[in-house]
Amino acid sequence: MAQLVSFIKQNWVELNTKILQTPLSLWILLLLSVLVLFKLNRRRNLNLPPSPPKLPIIGNLHQLLNPLLHRTLQGLSQKYGPLMLVHFGQAPALIVSSAEIATEMMKTQDISFLNRPRLTTAKIFLYNCTDLAFTPYGEYWRQVRKLCVLELLSIKRVQSFQFVREEEVAVLMNKIRGSCYNGSSVNLSAMLVGVSDNIATRCILGRRAEEENGKSKFGEIAKKMMAQFASFCVGDMFPSFGWVDIATGLIGRLKATFKELDLFLDEVIEEHRIEERDGKKSDRKDFVDILLQLQKDNTFEELNKVNLKAILMDMYVGGADTTATTLEWVMAELVKNPNLLKRAQQEVRTVVGKKSKIDANDIEKMEFVKCVIKESMRLRATLPLLVGRETTESVKMGGYEIPANTRVYVNAWAIQRDPEYWDKPEEFIPERFMNNSIDFKSQHIQFIPFGAGRRGCPGMSFGVAVVEFVTANLLYWFDWKLPAGITEDKLDMTEASGLTIHRKVHLHLVPTLYSP
Repeated sequence: MAQLVSFIKQNWVELNTKILQTPLSLWILLLLSVLVLFKLNRRRNLNLPPSPPKLPIIGNLHQLLNPLLHRTLQGLSQKYGPLMLVHFGQAPALIVSSAEIATEMMKTQDISFLNRPRLTTAKIFLYNCTDLAFTPYGEYWRQVRKLCVLELLSIKRVQSFQFVREEEVAVLMNKIRGSCYNGSSVNLSAMLVGVSDNIATRCILGRRAEEENGKSKFGEIAKKMMAQFASFCVGDMFPSFGWVDIATGLIGRLKATFKELDLFLDEVIEEHRIEERDGKKSDRKDFVDILLQLQKDNTFEELNKVNLKAILMDMYVGGADTTATTLEWVMAELVKNPNLLKRAQQEVRTVVGKKSKIDANDIEKMEFVKCVIKESMRLRATLPLLVGRETTESVKMGGYEIPANTRVYVNAWAIQRDPEYWDKPEEFIPERFMNNSIDFKSQHIQFIPFGAGRRGCPGMSFGVAVVEFVTANLLYWFDWKLPAGITEDKLDMTEASGLTIHRKVHLHLVPTLYSP
């Protein structure tokens, strides 16, 4: 150090001259380089969670090519630990695979994990993330959540939509009856998508997603949107290469679909306003009616037309596909286990007796059916990697340091199959929930089909009500068997990824009409 000081003193004039002659651009480049090196060195000094070896630029993508990512991440976590850092290209992501750490994240330190990554498809389809699911944590998010929980998705509101569930399930039952007379099989997967979509869109928009003739303007646009919502966007993993999504035409296709949806929602909202003005609205209000009334009453100051449409889209994206997929897995697991199917049918038929229809009070008495649904949600998580979060600040968790703006994914699929909490976790055993306090309500983090904490899904009651009512009706009115040539042990239960984890092969079953 003394030698360095002596050198500077002896050569001060020459050094000063060279400094003054150095171009400004070089100084800026030097400053940026120092800042980058400082940031990288600081990150290296952090006690980060263990991570699989990564490659330059692509990070760990070469290890994550399996479309069933939840399974791959479970395997990696068994090697590197339940709190693991992986790199989706340039985007670091924390993977949580144990109930203990998930509890710390979603309950103990929930406040530090309340943001969501602003993904490309969410920004486009959800009006720049002004919905509930993806909007950043803050006052606006609190107000939107309060609005959704109290006005749209409360228990009282869910009960008020029982007439929609009854009418749409009656349509479904009539379709299935039509196939009973010739002994043919039905594509139950497609039918369950139809009834779930119709219930969702009638509650949200006041109209069906699929009309009797099989056609619907919204239904066609919505199918396209749901498929595109799961698109791989280069910019989400390589922010500096977002231009690739533009060059490939992906952004153009997403925006074209969004424009169709936006125009459709404008039409629906205008129709509701005209009906209200002309006094033609019925007492049965849908989400559009409720939001327009709140807007009129100025109950929620920031509820403008854009925010209103974002909330409507959020309700559809979050509800329709997950409900249909859950129903599909419930029925697949039951026909694969004939003894369980008979037991569930016996319970339903004993409770209902010879009544002409099932009501909501009957559902409350179907304890075993509720256990079947819970076990299906445990074993066949439709959203195995809970919707990602993002740290709002630097935080310590599990003994490690997590930088701010780190994406976080909870592997609910791995947690719900953890042998530490579940006996024979790979088997379908509904009885495990009998006389058991474990429920959907996120009090037990080993069972979190709807997430937990303040970012947990507020639509739990709405979704469960649909799944329970549809399942009870399918079990009451029909006996079910596999098509000829397919036995229970050969039923294809392969998963396929999309917006949800659904069956790769549609579920085709042969119904036989039951006479009370």
